Amino acid sequence: MSDIVLSSAVRDNLLSLKSTAKLQSTTQNRLATGLKVNSALDNPNSYFTAASLNSRASDLSNLLDNMGQAVQTIRAAEDGINGVTKLVESAKAIANQALQNQSEYQRKVFAKQYNNVLEQIEDLARDSDYKGKNLLAGIGNALEVIFNENSSSNLTVEPVDFTDTTLETGLNLQDLAEGAGATSSFAVASGSTVLDLTGLQASSNLTDMANWANGNIISISDGTTTKTYTVGVTITTVQDYVNAIDDMGGLKASFDEATDQISVISGLGTGVTLSIAKDATGGGAVTDGGVTATPTPTTLTTTAMSSTATLISSGNFEAGDILYLADGNGFEAASIEIDANTTVDDLMKLINTVKGLDGSFSAGSISLIGEVSFKITSTNSDFNIGAFATTDGTVNLTATDSGFKDDTDIERTLQAINAALDELRSSASSFGASLSTVQIRTDFTEELINTLEVGAGNLTIADMNEEGANMLALQTRQQLSSTALSLANQAQQSVLSLFG
Repeated sequence: MSDIVLSSAVRDNLLSLKSTAKLQSTTQNRLATGLKVNSALDNPNSYFTAASLNSRASDLSNLLDNMGQAVQTIRAAEDGINGVTKLVESAKAIANQALQNQSEYQRKVFAKQYNNVLEQIEDLARDSDYKGKNLLAGIGNALEVIFNENSSSNLTVEPVDFTDTTLETGLNLQDLAEGAGATSSFAVASGSTVLDLTGLQASSNLTDMANWANGNIISISDGTTTKTYTVGVTITTVQDYVNAIDDMGGLKASFDEATDQISVISGLGTGVTLSIAKDATGGGAVTDGGVTATPTPTTLTTTAMSSTATLISSGNFEAGDILYLADGNGFEAASIEIDANTTVDDLMKLINTVKGLDGSFSAGSISLIGEVSFKITSTNSDFNIGAFATTDGTVNLTATDSGFKDDTDIERTLQAINAALDELRSSASSFGASLSTVQIRTDFTEELINTLEVGAGNLTIADMNEEGANMLALQTRQQLSSTALSLANQAQQSVLSLFG
């Protein structure tokens, strides 16, 4: 090629075309990439400065993703606290209801409901995690949020532990004792006999009867305990005799002036044999406690009552008696006034209307199962007196108390609930402050990334309007250069025509 000689004009035009083609290539690259600096060769200073800015923007962008996840983690904790707060307020409502209700059984029900709410609080706290991080689950769940590339700017969100409501560092709400039930029973038995006091009236002296004299001792025994009365000293008249028997526990007595008989009705325990006799101390003769002279006392043995038997057929009951069923708080759960037609079955129906108390009747025994403490009392002191030694016939079921039995227990629980609500508000405030901080840093990082990317773009991004105009100019230049080269070639060809 060195043997070929180009004219100066042709060579200049070729160089011009080559230069134009190179500029076109550069401009086309800028138009295609949108960048005026594509490599360090284009502009080392701008290229490396922009690369540094973009690198930092990329690092911050990665941190921004982590900040966004931290925001969601804190929000999950806030949602959990809101839910726990509502449940604690529900527990408070239950405690207030219990305080307003004196029924021990209802309070036991409320105690169980309260415990169920505490269990739900723990479950809700456990469910408040986000991607394996739970700020309501205590140790091991601290959240560290990094705000810059070298980790020198960060925030640690400390967790709380609401997954166990009993923790003193948490809600400090203790499960309530739900109590344990109790059992008891009492017998209903009856038996009756009469003492003949022939020829006497209620106002007559006992010594008006044959075989009776002042100083005689009347003995009344239940087979274990014997009570004695001295004629002319502790008792004198027939009415005194009736009153003495009637005042004995488990017995009732009345005198019928038409038959001259004292009717004795026993309510002593099933199978207990009552005996009544009078001795001859001071004169007279040994009698059966009545007018009949005999060494054999008057006896009666109680038998178990049936479900259809009337209660007044027992010495433990009289018409007009009122039976009360009250719980351990003294709350009257039920009552019944006994009349001549009230049966054992009527009493059982009453017992089984009481919430928390179940009764069954068999062979003269009333068996009771109570979920809370109960007692059955009567206006009649003879109620449930099964022997002379018995002084109080109250039927008692002593159950284990629930945690809501007493007002003081409930008030103590309400104080703990109020403290728990304060703890929840404090935790919500702390998480809210952390969320606000992370959100502010997130917004700042987004703006900073945008600033960095804009700065990098200012150094490397091409002005498309300018590059478009350059391309048009280069295309024009290329056309002109091509025309000039053609003209130069034509000038050389005109020389050849001289040799034609």
